[in-house]
Amino acid sequence: MGKLQSKFRPRSDLYKAKEGAELAPVHQVVQYEPAHTDAINCVVSLTSDLCVSGGHDQAVVVYDWRAGKRCKSFQGHSREITKLCCFKGSSLIFSASRDKTVLMWDLGRDTEPVQEFCGHELVVNGIAVGPDGSKLCTGSRDNSMRLWDIESGECLQKNTISRNLVTHLCWVPGSTSIVQTSEDKTIRVWDSRTWQVTNTFPAKQYIQTHCDISSNCYHLLSSSNGFGGQGCEATLWDLRQPGCKVAEYRGHLQTTACCVFVPPRPGCPALVVSSSYDSSVKIWDQNTAACLYTLTLDGSGPLVSLAPCDSSSLLCASFNTGLHQLHLDQGAVPSLTEVARF
Repeated sequence: MGKLQSKFRPRSDLYKAKEGAELAPVHQVVQYEPAHTDAINCVVSLTSDLCVSGGHDQAVVVYDWRAGKRCKSFQGHSREITKLCCFKGSSLIFSASRDKTVLMWDLGRDTEPVQEFCGHELVVNGIAVGPDGSKLCTGSRDNSMRLWDIESGECLQKNTISRNLVTHLCWVPGSTSIVQTSEDKTIRVWDSRTWQVTNTFPAKQYIQTHCDISSNCYHLLSSSNGFGGQGCEATLWDLRQPGCKVAEYRGHLQTTACCVFVPPRPGCPALVVSSSYDSSVKIWDQNTAACLYTLTLDGSGPLVSLAPCDSSSLLCASFNTGLHQLHLDQGAVPSLTEVARF
């Protein structure tokens, strides 16, 4: 992507939704520090103000997206970052990489990793921390799922399933269940006590790229790859009846890379947001599957990751244009605002 030309740059990009009422352009000029020097692969929320992002430059960056300031940068991986996760209420950050490892960082300490999890034979694409913060689950393209003790870094469990090239995973809050998506087009539910698969959802037509769990733990979202509008959907499943499909959200033209539930808002309909390689973000009514808004970021490249910050703000990571904030203020047309560029 080339070297940065200056430490600060003005922000004047504001993208409005295609559907809905027309609004006058809003012009902003805000100074902010660059977050990365190359494409961003993933972003997660640490607090309502702080996010953690990772990408091709191998850096794990903690960023105050409201103030436009980089708080800390961790370097330790030898290849690009693929996934990140945080343990809510703590300063711990976990990063997975194409270098086959997972590193643990502490925002309150120096920039050296405080724990390393080694053992996978291929890129690690899924990481999640257990509800009590003592265990870490990882999944890889080496067909294996592993369970680790966070304090010691010891691998406690390993289970390999043929063709289970893991693409993403989530630990169901407050439970022993872990959900993972795979390149073999299936979704599996694991029991962390036995380290066995307890349920397998009906295989989809295309590779499943991502998954998310609703705040009440009743529903699961998964997204599909695809091209030319074939595949490219997000799917809502009922976790209380594993394999029961509730709704599909169709409209993206290329791979849907990420799908998330919007945190509940009193008096507002339940919403789902998806992002795609077609450079668009779509906002859906969770119950009716109606597409309420489509926001397109021309020139952004694939929009690969979404991170809810609170009930009115999500962050969106792109290959070419850094991080954007998705505004979901009640009564207003949603918009995307650039908050960090490389």
